[in-house]
Amino acid sequence: MKFKVTPQSIPDVLLIEPTVFSDDRGYFKESYNLNDFEEFLPSVKFVQDNESKSYRGVLRGLHFQKVPHAQAKLIRVIQGSIWDVAVDIRPDSSTFMQYCFTELTAENHAQYFVPRGFAHAFLVTSDIAIVQYKTDNIYDPQSDAGIHPHDPDLNIPWPLPLEAHILSAKDYSLPFLSSF
Repeated sequence: MKFKVTPQSIPDVLLIEPTVFSDDRGYFKESYNLNDFEEFLPSVKFVQDNESKSYRGVLRGLHFQKVPHAQAKLIRVIQGSIWDVAVDIRPDSSTFMQYCFTELTAENHAQYFVPRGFAHAFLVTSDIAIVQYKTDNIYDPQSDAGIHPHDPDLNIPWPLPLEAHILSAKDYSLPFLSSF
């Protein structure tokens, strides 16, 4: 297998590290291969590819798509670095409302697999970050939902102070868990 796969503190969330071939000319890596991914994600087929460019302090999320348009995501950083967070919002899960996080950078080449039933967010920790993510379901604006990323019941340990966070008006107005 060309990928090292490590379950996170919530085992359904995976850190995926590709094999990187480097020499004095640069590097080559395969970031996705359907045959390899079928070994550890047999029921996930990615159908959409998205990319965003953001600046230091931008916090995007905690977003999710409601059923039947729920999405699994495979996130990676092409430039810069982010703090990536997944929150389990599956009511029947033993890890309901728990979160896990990792740092994704262009240099570490790691990817984060966030399954369906999770809210997702990232905070840009470099001057600029270009983030690419694949989803296994097409985005549906009517199914768009989220949780405020500063929810005190979650108490996510963001690596930049809250006053440095830049949220969109939409994300700033997301509800706290206590209102669900």
